[in-house]
Amino acid sequence: MKKILMYSKIILGTGLLLCTMNSCKNEPKSEQEQEVVIEDVNNNAMPDNEIVENDAQYLEDAVAISQFEMEMGKLAQQKGVSTAVKEYGSMLVADNTKSMEEVKMLSNKITVTMPIVNTAVDNENYNKLKEKSGMDFDKMFIEVIEAEQEKAMDKMTEISQKAKNNDFKLWASRQVIGLTDHYEQAKKMQ
Repeated sequence: MKKILMYSKIILGTGLLLCTMNSCKNEPKSEQEQEVVIEDVNNNAMPDNEIVENDAQYLEDAVAISQFEMEMGKLAQQKGVSTAVKEYGSMLVADNTKSMEEVKMLSNKITVTMPIVNTAVDNENYNKLKEKSGMDFDKMFIEVIEAEQEKAMDKMTEISQKAKNNDFKLWASRQVIGLTDHYEQAKKMQ
Protein backbone atom coordinates (compact mmCIF):
# COMPACT_ATOMS: atom_id res chain seq x y z
CA MET A 1 0.00 0.00 0.00
CA LYS A 2 2.86 2.39 0.80
CA LYS A 3 4.44 1.61 -2.58
CA ILE A 4 1.24 2.40 -4.44
CA LEU A 5 0.89 5.68 -2.57
CA MET A 6 4.54 6.58 -3.31
CA TYR A 7 4.16 5.69 -7.04
CA SER A 8 0.97 7.71 -7.33
CA LYS A 9 2.72 10.77 -5.79
CA ILE A 10 5.57 10.41 -8.28
CA ILE A 11 3.18 10.07 -11.22
CA LEU A 12 1.07 13.00 -10.02
CA GLY A 13 4.19 15.16 -9.50
CA THR A 14 5.52 14.26 -12.94
CA GLY A 15 2.17 15.08 -14.51
CA LEU A 16 2.07 18.48 -12.84
CA LEU A 17 5.63 19.18 -13.90
CA LEU A 18 4.83 18.33 -17.54
CA CYS A 19 1.71 20.51 -17.49
CA THR A 20 3.68 23.43 -16.08
CA MET A 21 6.48 23.04 -18.61
CA ASN A 22 3.99 22.79 -21.47
CA SER A 23 2.26 26.04 -20.49
CA CYS A 24 5.60 27.90 -20.48
CA LYS A 25 6.46 27.04 -24.11
CA ASN A 26 7.59 29.94 -26.26
CA GLU A 27 5.04 29.49 -29.00
CA PRO A 28 4.84 32.36 -31.42
CA LYS A 29 1.89 34.62 -30.74
CA SER A 30 -0.59 35.60 -33.38
CA GLU A 31 0.11 38.83 -35.26
CA GLN A 32 -2.69 40.57 -33.42
CA GLU A 33 -1.27 39.59 -30.00
CA GLN A 34 2.21 40.72 -31.09
CA GLU A 35 0.85 44.13 -32.21
CA VAL A 36 -0.85 44.64 -28.84
CA VAL A 37 2.40 43.84 -27.01
CA ILE A 38 4.38 46.20 -29.25
CA GLU A 39 1.77 48.94 -28.70
CA ASP A 40 2.01 48.49 -24.93
CA VAL A 41 5.77 48.77 -25.04
CA ASN A 42 5.61 51.89 -27.18
CA ASN A 43 2.94 53.55 -25.05
CA ASN A 44 4.22 52.71 -21.57
CA ALA A 45 7.85 51.75 -21.45
CA MET A 46 9.54 54.18 -23.81
CA PRO A 47 9.66 57.88 -22.87
CA ASP A 48 8.44 60.22 -25.56
CA ASN A 49 11.35 62.33 -26.84
CA GLU A 50 9.09 65.36 -27.11
CA ILE A 51 8.13 65.04 -23.44
CA VAL A 52 11.79 64.79 -22.41
CA GLU A 53 12.65 67.78 -24.61
CA ASN A 54 9.82 69.86 -23.10
CA ASP A 55 10.90 69.03 -19.56
CA ALA A 56 14.51 69.74 -20.52
CA GLN A 57 13.45 73.19 -21.77
CA TYR A 58 11.45 73.79 -18.59
CA LEU A 59 14.46 72.72 -16.55
CA GLU A 60 16.62 75.20 -18.43
CA ASP A 61 14.07 77.95 -17.76
CA ALA A 62 13.92 77.06 -14.05
CA VAL A 63 17.72 77.09 -13.77
CA ALA A 64 17.86 80.45 -15.53
CA ILE A 65 15.38 81.90 -13.03
CA SER A 66 17.33 80.62 -10.03
CA GLN A 67 20.69 81.71 -11.39
CA PHE A 68 19.40 85.17 -12.24
CA GLU A 69 17.97 85.60 -8.76
CA MET A 70 21.26 84.45 -7.21
CA GLU A 71 23.20 86.99 -9.26
CA MET A 72 20.73 89.73 -8.35
CA GLY A 73 21.09 88.76 -4.69
CA LYS A 74 24.87 88.92 -4.87
CA LEU A 75 24.68 92.31 -6.54
CA ALA A 76 22.31 93.57 -3.82
CA GLN A 77 24.70 92.39 -1.12
CA GLN A 78 27.64 94.13 -2.78
CA LYS A 79 26.07 97.42 -3.90
CA GLY A 80 22.99 97.84 -1.73
CA VAL A 81 22.94 100.72 0.72
CA SER A 82 19.88 99.94 2.82
CA THR A 83 19.79 97.02 5.22
CA ALA A 84 16.53 95.85 3.63
CA VAL A 85 18.12 95.52 0.17
CA LYS A 86 21.19 93.74 1.55
CA GLU A 87 19.06 91.32 3.58
CA TYR A 88 16.81 90.70 0.60
CA GLY A 89 19.91 89.93 -1.46
CA SER A 90 21.10 87.46 1.19
CA MET A 91 17.72 85.76 1.15
CA LEU A 92 17.80 85.47 -2.65
CA VAL A 93 21.24 83.88 -2.59
CA ALA A 94 20.35 81.43 0.19
CA ASP A 95 16.97 80.39 -1.23
CA ASN A 96 18.23 80.00 -4.77
CA THR A 97 21.36 78.11 -3.70
CA LYS A 98 19.04 75.58 -2.08
CA SER A 99 16.80 75.60 -5.14
CA MET A 100 19.76 74.91 -7.44
CA GLU A 101 20.85 71.95 -5.29
CA GLU A 102 17.34 70.51 -5.46
CA VAL A 103 17.03 71.00 -9.20
CA LYS A 104 20.43 69.40 -9.76
CA MET A 105 19.33 66.27 -7.90
CA LEU A 106 16.05 66.36 -9.81
CA SER A 107 17.81 66.64 -13.18
CA ASN A 108 19.81 63.51 -12.34
CA LYS A 109 16.63 61.72 -11.33
CA ILE A 110 14.71 62.59 -14.50
CA THR A 111 17.80 61.99 -16.66
CA VAL A 112 17.93 65.46 -18.11
CA THR A 113 21.29 67.20 -18.28
CA MET A 114 21.54 70.18 -15.97
CA PRO A 115 21.94 73.21 -18.22
CA ILE A 116 24.62 75.82 -17.72
CA VAL A 117 22.97 79.20 -18.12
CA ASN A 118 23.97 82.67 -17.01
CA THR A 119 21.01 84.88 -17.77
CA ALA A 120 22.30 87.77 -15.72
CA VAL A 121 24.90 88.54 -18.37
CA ASP A 122 22.16 88.83 -21.02
CA ASN A 123 19.75 90.82 -18.88
CA GLU A 124 19.70 94.51 -19.72
CA ASN A 125 18.35 95.54 -16.30
CA TYR A 126 21.06 93.58 -14.51
CA ASN A 127 23.74 95.33 -16.55
CA LYS A 128 22.20 98.75 -15.84
CA LEU A 129 22.08 97.91 -12.12
CA LYS A 130 25.78 97.08 -12.11
CA GLU A 131 26.46 100.67 -13.14
CA LYS A 132 24.34 102.20 -10.35
CA SER A 133 25.39 102.94 -6.80
CA GLY A 134 23.99 104.29 -3.56
CA MET A 135 20.29 105.03 -3.27
CA ASP A 136 19.98 104.99 -7.07
CA PHE A 137 21.01 101.34 -6.97
CA ASP A 138 18.55 100.49 -4.19
CA LYS A 139 15.64 102.20 -5.96
CA MET A 140 16.33 100.57 -9.31
CA PHE A 141 17.03 97.19 -7.68
CA ILE A 142 13.59 97.16 -6.04
CA GLU A 143 11.89 98.07 -9.33
CA VAL A 144 13.81 95.47 -11.33
CA ILE A 145 13.49 92.66 -8.81
CA GLU A 146 9.75 93.21 -8.45
CA ALA A 147 9.24 92.99 -12.24
CA GLU A 148 11.58 90.00 -12.56
CA GLN A 149 9.82 88.19 -9.68
CA GLU A 150 6.50 88.61 -11.45
CA LYS A 151 7.89 87.10 -14.66
CA ALA A 152 9.54 84.29 -12.69
CA MET A 153 6.28 83.45 -10.89
CA ASP A 154 4.44 83.24 -14.22
CA LYS A 155 7.09 81.01 -15.79
CA MET A 156 7.37 78.72 -12.77
CA THR A 157 3.58 78.42 -12.61
CA GLU A 158 3.60 77.37 -16.26
CA ILE A 159 6.29 74.78 -15.54
CA SER A 160 4.37 73.43 -12.54
CA GLN A 161 1.32 72.94 -14.75
CA LYS A 162 2.84 71.74 -18.02
CA ALA A 163 5.90 69.67 -17.11
CA LYS A 164 5.37 65.95 -17.58
CA ASN A 165 7.56 64.63 -14.77
CA ASN A 166 5.59 64.64 -11.52
CA ASP A 167 8.64 65.26 -9.30
CA PHE A 168 9.59 68.23 -11.46
CA LYS A 169 6.03 69.58 -11.31
CA LEU A 170 6.03 69.28 -7.52
CA TRP A 171 9.40 71.04 -7.27
CA ALA A 172 8.18 73.85 -9.54
CA SER A 173 5.04 74.24 -7.42
CA ARG A 174 7.18 74.73 -4.33
CA GLN A 175 9.24 77.30 -6.21
CA VAL A 176 6.10 79.28 -7.03
CA ILE A 177 5.45 79.57 -3.30
CA GLY A 178 9.00 80.84 -2.70
CA LEU A 179 8.81 83.27 -5.62
CA THR A 180 5.51 84.63 -4.34
CA ASP A 181 7.14 85.24 -0.96
CA HIS A 182 10.09 86.98 -2.65
CA TYR A 183 7.67 89.12 -4.66
CA GLU A 184 5.71 90.16 -1.58
CA GLN A 185 8.90 91.07 0.27
CA ALA A 186 10.11 93.11 -2.70
CA LYS A 187 6.86 95.08 -2.66
CA LYS A 188 7.33 95.78 1.07
CA MET A 189 10.81 97.22 0.45
CA GLN A 190 9.30 100.08 -1.54
